[in-house]
Amino acid sequence: MSLIAISQRVAIDSKINERRDCLDQAWTKFALACGFTLIPVPNEPDAARSLCSVLPLRGIVLTGGNDLSAYGGDAPERDTTENLLIDIAEDRALPVLGVCRGMQMIQCRFGIRLERVEGHVASHQTISIDGKLAEVNSYHNFGAAETRPPLEAWAFAKDGVIKAVRHTSKRMMGIMWHPERFSEFAPRDISLFRQFFDLIECARSS
Repeated sequence: MSLIAISQRVAIDSKINERRDCLDQAWTKFALACGFTLIPVPNEPDAARSLCSVLPLRGIVLTGGNDLSAYGGDAPERDTTENLLIDIAEDRALPVLGVCRGMQMIQCRFGIRLERVEGHVASHQTISIDGKLAEVNSYHNFGAAETRPPLEAWAFAKDGVIKAVRHTSKRMMGIMWHPERFSEFAPRDISLFRQFFDLIECARSS
């Protein structure tokens, strides 16, 4: 069994003053299609550290939802927890894959300034991935049109907004589309996750 830690969004119920950690059920289905099991991580740094310390993790996924606090988001505990998860990944040489907000977290980690963007909330959007046109979804209001080392861009929207980044020397990558939100998961996304987390090699050896 390949275990992948996954971050959760914070949902706020103001009527009863409750802050909830939430994970779309679609993520579980997508993970099963990719061949791994998800371990949801609570947005509490000490608990997150303890959980990750006792599990044989194969990698970490940073999910979407909640704007970053630096851009008006209301979940600072999530920012702290996800930064900790990146620290843990670097200490243990674990791969990190950020999705939407998760990619923004990676960008901000390396000093990339985000700007408000228009036209990037759509169930279908055509972008360029490694030079080839592809259809994805898009649900974000912030993005960047420039990057710098150690991050490099490998997918772009037609307006120049960066849709995917990767670290040039570490196993760290981000995508701005949501692979879990397609009614039928894209083979491209399943292959991307399996290769990134070395699950193809794992399946061959089992």
